[in-house]
Amino acid sequence: MRKGLLAGLLVLIAAAPWIVKSGYVFHIATMIALTIPLALSINLTLKLDQLSLAQPAFMGIGAYTAALLTMRLGVSPSLAVLAGGLLAVVISAVFGPIFLRIKGVYFVLLTYAFGQIVNLVFQEWTSLFGGNNGLYGIPRFSIFSHSFGETEYYILGLAVAALFFFVMYAIERSDVGAIFQALNEDEMFCRSIGSNAQSWRVAAFIMSAFMAGIAGALYAFYIGFISPDSFGFGATIDLIVINVIGGPGSVFGPIIGTIVVVPLLEFLREMRQYQFLVYGFCLVFFIMFFRQGLVSIFERKREVV
Repeated sequence: MRKGLLAGLLVLIAAAPWIVKSGYVFHIATMIALTIPLALSINLTLKLDQLSLAQPAFMGIGAYTAALLTMRLGVSPSLAVLAGGLLAVVISAVFGPIFLRIKGVYFVLLTYAFGQIVNLVFQEWTSLFGGNNGLYGIPRFSIFSHSFGETEYYILGLAVAALFFFVMYAIERSDVGAIFQALNEDEMFCRSIGSNAQSWRVAAFIMSAFMAGIAGALYAFYIGFISPDSFGFGATIDLIVINVIGGPGSVFGPIIGTIVVVPLLEFLREMRQYQFLVYGFCLVFFIMFFRQGLVSIFERKREVV
């Protein structure tokens, strides 16, 4: 019953831009839709008890790939978006098996270092990526020469977010989700019954990179400008806070967290110096009183026998 209420509330929020009929609200809603795949991507790694700080790097790879293919080679935006996601998959498939040989804080530090290296490449390879000045004049997303307007882009972002949500929801309720949960709780037991823990972890890492790459490509076409700053450590903090506030234990958690945090970031745009102060307060509050995040409000409490 509570999940039905949550689903209805999310549908109402998704329809809010048409109810309010404001261009600014459409912009915020579109940014929420584009951030959801990123939040889901980091949530997928958390399900395996691994915190990946590489997601903004994969987002940047997708964004720059799509932008460069369209601007310099004339590739259609739809194919460029797919190419951005696939390149993120290839790179994650190369580095994933290496990164996932270690766990805990060392994995976190390794993915952080990878993200910083990728970001440094964006900054220093000026002739290709534009350096800190970034890439300007990225065309709007289009299909068959039809350029997407504000409303159409929101629908596109919403469709992609919904697609990844339902994929994650299906995984969570399937045998694969049970395997992920078992790997999180007792990896030695999973290994003893023949489950290849490393392969499952790599598969989850690759899928999370694909989601981040697609989100980055769509972001590039929507904003029309990208720079290394958009894919730095600040973006990583945003995604972590989103999952903590929403709740990392449920696929609904990243959705709720994104709906809360993205408008908050917009509100703090002119007060950037207070952003981390607000983040710190939120993290302390939710860790102390809402460890399962806001999604726990809509979940039934299990009775203790």
